Amino acid sequence: MRRCFIFLGLLVPLFGCYSGTRPPHIGNAAPDFTIQDSENKVTLSELRGKIVVLNFWASYCPPCVEETPSLVSLQRRLKDKGVTVVGISWDEDSEAYHQFLKEHNIDFLTVRDAEQKSSRLYGTLKIPETYIIDRKGIVRRKFVSAVDWSQPEILDFLNKL
Repeated sequence: MRRCFIFLGLLVPLFGCYSGTRPPHIGNAAPDFTIQDSENKVTLSELRGKIVVLNFWASYCPPCVEETPSLVSLQRRLKDKGVTVVGISWDEDSEAYHQFLKEHNIDFLTVRDAEQKSSRLYGTLKIPETYIIDRKGIVRRKFVSAVDWSQPEILDFLNKL
């Protein structure tokens, strides 16, 4: 009986992220969108042929702040291999958004979607949340909460897409 509880205890972390079900969109075409703010325009379908790391974030979100340096590093490290980080900010305050970009030296493609239209297409309710989209536009992975994008497992996964 005790072995059964230990076994179940080891399994719970494996299934906890998605409550035992497969996340929506995995294995399907990524929902397309176009978002334009005062500086940038992002149309997801125009990035077909690249691996897209689609990250929903905001400057006021502590876990988003925590993962930002590794997203910046990921873009620099894998840009030449066809990986593009795309940040979609929920910031309503344009000044706070621009200050965050400057303070954190964000040089990947970022656009502000204060109305959260694009994230609603993905069912994103909390940030940060990130989707990995392959070169054909298919959603391959979903990450919930802050991620260290320098982890060997993640880099290996991206390099194999």
